[in-house]
Amino acid sequence: MAAEVAPPPPPKPDPAYVVAAKTRKKIPFWAMATLSLLPVWAFFYLLAVSPQEREATGPMAIGEGVYGACASCHGAAGQGGAGRVLHEGEVLKTFPHIEDMLNYVYTGSQPFVSEGLAVYGDPAREGGAHAPLSYNGNAMPSQGETWGGGLTNYEILGVVCHERYAIGGADPKSEQWAAEYATWCSEDSEIFAALQSGAVNFDTLAETFSMLETPPRDIGTQPRASK
Repeated sequence: MAAEVAPPPPPKPDPAYVVAAKTRKKIPFWAMATLSLLPVWAFFYLLAVSPQEREATGPMAIGEGVYGACASCHGAAGQGGAGRVLHEGEVLKTFPHIEDMLNYVYTGSQPFVSEGLAVYGDPAREGGAHAPLSYNGNAMPSQGETWGGGLTNYEILGVVCHERYAIGGADPKSEQWAAEYATWCSEDSEIFAALQSGAVNFDTLAETFSMLETPPRDIGTQPRASK
């Protein structure tokens, strides 16, 4: 008679860490795809809540940047220095019409002297008309292209808008200045856009925009008396 075979010993119980691993709830396979997108979602969330820098555009923004070169003479706040005072309405007294200011900034003062023009801006200016070279004998340098200045037509418009509204004190919402601001200095200004694109210049602008409700007066690139 064959001897009985002893049954094998029972298996050793799994260690506690193996039991824990076997009994731990698994992440469903469909959830893995969702979890893999979490970094992407986090990126777009941060992008949405982070403040975005907006590129400066429009006449006023362009003019603010350009004015840095003017501040050395006219002062950072238009308080004057080597150049005339611009703030507290002074520049508006000299140039009630923006077209006259654009012409003067483009040409500078020396061409006015050469052409025998005794005053620039409003000849009936409150406090007296301004004559070229009458401010401590200092000249207003030309900013235009034909006289070797260096600013483009649209940059000149931008800095003039900045000097009139940000420094000079003209209120773009007032009855006196609203039409000028909308036509020349607002972000929606068709004139500024046309100058910036090169479609027009100071010599052709008045004719091109003659159909506007408030058509621009002639600017020109040669010194002229106020119109």
